[in-house]
Amino acid sequence: MRRLLVTGGAGFIGVNFIHYWLRHHPDDTLCVLDCLSYAGNRNSLAAAEGSPRFTFVHGDIRDAGTVETLLRDGAIDTIVHFAAESHVDRSILGPDAFVETNIVGTHALLKAARKVWLGDPDKPLPHRFHCVSTDEVYGSLGPDDPPFTTASPYAPNSPYAATKAAADHLVRAYHHTYGLQTTISNCTNNYGPYQFPEKLIPLMIVNLLDGKALPVYGDGRNIRDWMHVEDHCRGIERVLERGRVGRTYVLGGDCEWRNIDIVHLLCRLVDQAFSEDPGLAQRFPNAAAARGEPSDSRIDFVKDRPAHDRRYAIDGSEIAAELGYRPDQSFDNGIRRTLRWYLENEPWWRAIMDGSYRDWIEQQYVAR
Repeated sequence: MRRLLVTGGAGFIGVNFIHYWLRHHPDDTLCVLDCLSYAGNRNSLAAAEGSPRFTFVHGDIRDAGTVETLLRDGAIDTIVHFAAESHVDRSILGPDAFVETNIVGTHALLKAARKVWLGDPDKPLPHRFHCVSTDEVYGSLGPDDPPFTTASPYAPNSPYAATKAAADHLVRAYHHTYGLQTTISNCTNNYGPYQFPEKLIPLMIVNLLDGKALPVYGDGRNIRDWMHVEDHCRGIERVLERGRVGRTYVLGGDCEWRNIDIVHLLCRLVDQAFSEDPGLAQRFPNAAAARGEPSDSRIDFVKDRPAHDRRYAIDGSEIAAELGYRPDQSFDNGIRRTLRWYLENEPWWRAIMDGSYRDWIEQQYVAR
């Protein structure tokens, strides 16, 4: 039986991890620590709130005292660290918050974990500190470059990526210097339920349904490797159960798509959904598809953002060979599931996409 502290558990990947872990590990307990910033949504955890194996704590990872208390009082043996500022655009506009959360916050967690788990050097407590990171720490790939591996050098190009790289280095240092039992996973782009609609796929979906412009940076040919969030949760599970302490694992989807091609795919899927279900036109009367217009007529190419990495891709053969892990979800099936989830959970994203926040998003894209 594990007792997990999940930081950032009210965010996109954290929420999906909580739901996944409760389903698949009925003997484990989970405590979520989340400060509920703009991207944290406690409503996303509603299904977990009724479980006696789940607790929620509203707090900041930078508060080492709170973390120490949670580790001791809950006899926590595993930290899964998701908490992070993660939107590249926001890191360009205001990097300070990224330094505070991603670097200072990670260090506060590491200090607390060391104090509680390694406080008595003669009797260290069984433990694992797992840090969830990103492929963006490796920088950008050229069109013919091989995908990233654990041997790829760090070359972050945005404040977000730089702060995540710093966090990775701190985690690694605490293992080698103090003996903290750590693992790190660097994952490719995720998509799926509960994703805050500032990222590409959910933003395009909600804008399609509301008849808004579909802002695409530059020429739209930036390439990303995609993984359904549930496959990511499975990957973390495999690292926690079989991964070697002190190791870094890279999780890839073997699924490279250009941004513009994803936008066109979503347009086709929305058009198809409206043609098959006339009720959607009544629910979303502003959508281009509700007016008989092609959804891709709303595509709007906007000025590219600074330091926009051209391509990411991860070589998943390492973790496949060592831990037997490969993603299960095809992109075709996963993207259809994701669209269906947003169609079926309109109140969730309506509550987020209020006028002030939508205006903020649109201003950032127009400004570029």
